[in-house]
Amino acid sequence: MDCSLAVSLMHDYLDGDLAKEQIIPLKQHIMACPSCRARYEQLERTEMMMYSLSHQMDRCSDQLTARIFQSLPKKKMQNAWLVWVKRHPALTAAAVFAVVMLASVLSVWNQDRELMVKGSDLDKVVIEGDTVIVPPDRKLAGNLTVQNGKTEIFGEVQGNLTVIDGSMNLASTAHIAGQVTQIDQAMDWLWYKITHMFSDVALR
Repeated sequence: MDCSLAVSLMHDYLDGDLAKEQIIPLKQHIMACPSCRARYEQLERTEMMMYSLSHQMDRCSDQLTARIFQSLPKKKMQNAWLVWVKRHPALTAAAVFAVVMLASVLSVWNQDRELMVKGSDLDKVVIEGDTVIVPPDRKLAGNLTVQNGKTEIFGEVQGNLTVIDGSMNLASTAHIAGQVTQIDQAMDWLWYKITHMFSDVALR
């Protein structure tokens, strides 16, 4: 094997592309030829330097990429409820409105503790302190609503009787032509207010 062929085969051998049948003749020529042996050793050192440099470049590139990602501002993690609020603005507005309305109604419920009497024929009603009395000889033409007080019926109510957040005593002589409703809870009171508000609007 001549030197020019040996030099051309050295590159393939170092790259791992040389055929098996050419490896032994090449090694024999390198061992026998000092010039080719020196050339091969130089190529081998260059190949090792290139490999080491390439490996360091890869490692530096990985470190540089990691540093770049670390220096980027962190994306703020959003709460699940905040994401839901952004995706459903109409439902959020409705829920907030409902909570505000409920809170205001409950505050009114808690603060409004004065006796209130509503009806169309109140001149026939006797009020003693916080007690509303329909005497046995009296007949009320219409509805009677008592809030935050005691109700004692001995006579006749020709409409509905509603007692809100109070007590009710119906004597054996009492006669109620309509419905008798007693409301003791805030939610019942709220429902009563809503239904009567819509019925008042419908009547107007």
